[in-house]
Amino acid sequence: MYRDPVESLEPLHHRQAAIRTLRVGMIGIGTVGSGTFRVLARNRADIAARAGRSIELVMVAARNLERAAGIVGDSVALTADAMHVATHPDVDVVVEVAGGTGPARDWVLAAIAHGKHVVTANKALLAVHGAEIFAAAREKGVIVAYEGAVAVSIPIIKALREGLAANRIEWVAGIINGTTNFILSKMRDEGLDFAAALEQAQALGYAEADPSFDIEGVDAAHKLTLLAANAFGMPLRFADAQVEGITALQGVDVACAEQLGYRIKLLGVARRQAAGVELRVQPVLVPAAHLMAQVNGSMNAVMVKSDAAGLTMYYGAGAGSEQTASAVIADLVDVARLDGVHAAQHVPHLGVHAHATNALAVLPRAAVHTSHYLRVPVHALDQIQAIAAGLAERKVPVRQVALAAERPGVGPQVLVLTGPVEQGALDLAVHALQARAEVAGPVTTLRVESLEG
Repeated sequence: MYRDPVESLEPLHHRQAAIRTLRVGMIGIGTVGSGTFRVLARNRADIAARAGRSIELVMVAARNLERAAGIVGDSVALTADAMHVATHPDVDVVVEVAGGTGPARDWVLAAIAHGKHVVTANKALLAVHGAEIFAAAREKGVIVAYEGAVAVSIPIIKALREGLAANRIEWVAGIINGTTNFILSKMRDEGLDFAAALEQAQALGYAEADPSFDIEGVDAAHKLTLLAANAFGMPLRFADAQVEGITALQGVDVACAEQLGYRIKLLGVARRQAAGVELRVQPVLVPAAHLMAQVNGSMNAVMVKSDAAGLTMYYGAGAGSEQTASAVIADLVDVARLDGVHAAQHVPHLGVHAHATNALAVLPRAAVHTSHYLRVPVHALDQIQAIAAGLAERKVPVRQVALAAERPGVGPQVLVLTGPVEQGALDLAVHALQARAEVAGPVTTLRVESLEG
């Protein structure tokens, strides 16, 4: 039977008007928390229209209440007790943006136990305690959303869980730490050594006073753990990830990579293999013409290879107050839309395979199969063929051999690009190479990633 469009919309209008506001309690009002408050207030009408209901910040827990009051004014209840927010009956969803893995775990688990949804940008918390947190969320039927924990302004979790839902994901690779990417960009563009580039990053606010988590690759590994879990439906395996930072990277290798037509990036790689999943963070050589090599400064990028969509790439800011707030509020919109839907349909959640204990083992370092870059110090320029022969004796495929361009204070260097070879076999070949009379010092090795389909 035909119904007048205006008449048919009238009941819907009344139903929407009756939907209750989503009440948000926030733990932490620092960089991310303050950005979340500003964006929620500024774009309130647009956010409500997209969510289908209003989203209102009703309570904030902060260590410095005077500072918090200066940010949120008198429209939001303030408390110094984070657990009060986590358990308050007038809070529907808890946004945890305080950071850390100790008290934050207790707050999140308390919120879940009280039937509250959780949104967090805390990648360390989820990488370390995610299995426990997601199990509790499944049991209570609530949402745990974490888009802001992975690549800040890039909606990569939604891309994996929604946009690429039809696909079998083959691999995910990303520049997912803005601090290290800024440092590497400075080392290449200005010829700085690592220490000088780090000092500049700290002076400009791109690096913390203690930058260890960033420069040692730990932050990127936390994020990669979440990406792999979403891509492959595997458990969170942060403890099994191979993690190497950039603290030992030398300026000479940045220059030599350029000479060979490559750029060095700190890359997180999760790749599905027949025997398991590669889960690793390390500085690698990427072809200079590749899109990933053009990601400079503090920007982030993630590339996904899937069977139906093929190669897709996602690019955006890797840090920032309102940039992270954008992801946090996107998760709040998901909560507003999905509240009351069965827990298995909560898109930001890891899904039904996240609790599996026997799925997709993480490959050990020795079993990872890639091409490699070697820089071999030698006593004389005419020893280049001896180095190539030494590698061939160990069945390492040699793709290219060259002499490094002369640099002040650096002796003769032979540069080698290998074909694909298992890490264990390469380690044995390098050990044998190191013992040869032609070799004048430690051999440097880095992996090479083509990032091809």
